Amino acid sequence: MKRYLHDITIAFESILANKLKSVLTALGIIFGVAAVISMLAIGAGAQQEILEQIEMVGVNNIIITPIVPAEQNQAAEGEQAEEGQSQKFSPGLTLLDAEAIVDVLPSVAAVSPEISVNSFVVKDGIRQQARIMGVNHAYFNLFNLEIARGNYFGDHHEEHGLPVCVIGENIRAKFFAQSDPINQYIKFGHVWLKVIGVLEKSNVEVSAVQDIGVNVQNDNIYVPVKTLLMRYQNRAVINSRDLKNSGGGGGFIIISSRSSNPSENNSSNYHQLDKIVVQVKETEQLTPTTRVLSRMLMRRHEGVQDFEITVPEMLLKQQQRAKDIFNVVLGAIASISLIVGGIGIMNIMFASVMERIKEIGTRLAIGAKKQDIVVQFLAEAVLISVTGGIIGVILGVIMAILIERFADITTIVSPFAVFIAFFVSASVGVVFGYTPAKRASEKDPIESLRYE
Repeated sequence: MKRYLHDITIAFESILANKLKSVLTALGIIFGVAAVISMLAIGAGAQQEILEQIEMVGVNNIIITPIVPAEQNQAAEGEQAEEGQSQKFSPGLTLLDAEAIVDVLPSVAAVSPEISVNSFVVKDGIRQQARIMGVNHAYFNLFNLEIARGNYFGDHHEEHGLPVCVIGENIRAKFFAQSDPINQYIKFGHVWLKVIGVLEKSNVEVSAVQDIGVNVQNDNIYVPVKTLLMRYQNRAVINSRDLKNSGGGGGFIIISSRSSNPSENNSSNYHQLDKIVVQVKETEQLTPTTRVLSRMLMRRHEGVQDFEITVPEMLLKQQQRAKDIFNVVLGAIASISLIVGGIGIMNIMFASVMERIKEIGTRLAIGAKKQDIVVQFLAEAVLISVTGGIIGVILGVIMAILIERFADITTIVSPFAVFIAFFVSASVGVVFGYTPAKRASEKDPIESLRYE
């Protein structure tokens, strides 16, 4: 063992004697390791974002959204509409649909209807625009919304349409910064609502999940769905004026929209609900449940395709799959740098063997064994690659930090990524350094001493 330490010492002295050559030899390893670590950090950050987004949209959720006639006609532009389609009447998404889903589908764990209205919140002379969400108590579990203080509303509040609400953290900070909001009142539109709960603040980046219909909970006010229907708006209410405007003919009946904000009324939107969120019991049941939901709603809507079914988790997993493929490609490209670095080490070591033939012959002549020569040159290659690996790890961590700061991309440097990159760099030194070391040990001592 002492003998091998002497060989390693000679290798170390040789590296120090040729600093510039050693640094240039290690450049491929340095940039290869740095690229691998930074790419793995980007991949880990993307995966973490997807997991947070899946948690935000809820596990195993299916979202049903309405399509109003204008959107339906636009979507069908350029395609031949089914004969008689315009003469069919659809009641749109209603509370009855939500109740039917619970009653008919055994794979469904929970269902929450959703209605949203934009207006202004008023409290002690402070006025701010906000959104009120009509939901049931299952909604908070569906989207993993934790309560920070107070309680959610329950069955009693929902059945009687009581004017109670649960507010987001931003609403609390704006109107109740210096007091406890529980059991206090805020005015939304023309109705005073009693605050019974405050949601925990969400720090998740929601730009991606907003595209699939998830709301920013921090700025919302949540009330029982029947409270909103009775006290704010109910697009399913038909009055005499609507019947007169319809003319008694075929086609869609234009119905009224009672809202605290007249500008929010949209007579073309006959859907009572803005969304139905369905949670299935098992992930494997997402696809079959989606098919059954589509068929069931088509029957309930008289064959009118005025709704759209989305599975957010599947969309996010598809997005994750695309990112994984992208990260694999980037990782593969970065790994090529390690291979190129290894080839560079091998080439330099071959050149070093040719330059030091007399040194090799001298060592063999005074009693060194072939194994000593192998250890010496192999140690040089490994020391260069390991040192390059250490520098590459440091550079990779710095690159990951800079990418997150300046490119606004989440990066996570894991110990596993650092270990893999460092292990690969050391392995490159062994793999690509062995052949030159073996060739050096096979030199004939006499021929080596005669070499000029």
